[in-house]
Amino acid sequence: MHRIVPGLMLFGVAGSVTAAAINIEQHAFAHPQQLVDIGGRRLNLYCSGTGPVTVVFDAPSTEGGWSWHAVQPEVAKRTRACVHDRAGLGFSDPSPLPGTSANAVADLHALLAKAGIAPPYVMVGSSYGANNVQLYAYRYPDEVKGLVLVDAPHDDETDRLDKVTQGKLKQAMAPMDAFMRQCAQAGQRGWSLGAEGFVDCTGGTGELYGRELAAARLATMARPTYWQALVSQMDGGDASAEQLKAARRSYGDLPMVLLVRGISPYAVPGRPQSALNKATEAEHLAMQKELAAYSTRSSVRVVPGAGHVIQDFKPDAVVQAVNEVLGQLGR
Repeated sequence: MHRIVPGLMLFGVAGSVTAAAINIEQHAFAHPQQLVDIGGRRLNLYCSGTGPVTVVFDAPSTEGGWSWHAVQPEVAKRTRACVHDRAGLGFSDPSPLPGTSANAVADLHALLAKAGIAPPYVMVGSSYGANNVQLYAYRYPDEVKGLVLVDAPHDDETDRLDKVTQGKLKQAMAPMDAFMRQCAQAGQRGWSLGAEGFVDCTGGTGELYGRELAAARLATMARPTYWQALVSQMDGGDASAEQLKAARRSYGDLPMVLLVRGISPYAVPGRPQSALNKATEAEHLAMQKELAAYSTRSSVRVVPGAGHVIQDFKPDAVVQAVNEVLGQLGR
């Protein structure tokens, strides 16, 4: 079983990022760019840069393509780099289909084809997005020439970490899951930006974004379709994990870099790391190494000072990993 809990993994860590991240130009991420019709609904796509390889980014479960605002512009200095919003998130239309990795991959494949963004691709995914890009590489192996996985969840992560913590992980996740569903129930009725609980459910403006992008992000999160998409992803978590497990096989010598958080999302801020927490992170690292073993040209590196959404904390580490993969491809 694998379940991503957005509140624990994402909203809860964003506020610790320094204000330096907001100095990157964010205007392009605060507005819809190329709205591509993939068959009766449109997905938002933003690409810049030129080059023989296109780097395609997929965001964590709760975020639009703006999650890569500090990474994409840097990669675009070297080659074409594209971010997109999955169905129902950011500026993209909702989908009537379940929010599973398989459907996200099918959408992305259609999006790139309709937009005329031809392979080869290097795919970069964070958290839930890392599972999506792995599945994409399995389903379209001729298109994907490299992977960067940013703190990717393991197929069996929840069960294995729960075993290490002697059942404490699922106990801790249950109220967070319930909280997010309460947020979703309120969100599906429609939020007003100043409504009670809205900041708790969305993380508010935080410190990650400049004024324009922060406002755009919160405006999309006030829409019922955002919360419908989020619930669909949560409900599809087990199916997504099974889809990836069913596809598992060797990637051969596909260049692959796995970035691993240096700060545990389960640690209590301001307190020494407990032995149980150390064991949890050791198991997480072991699972990252297992994922790396699917390629003979892979590397795993822990990013000190970075939480689960590594691009929020250390965007340069992601840029470096992408450049490393491009270098292995001779690009």
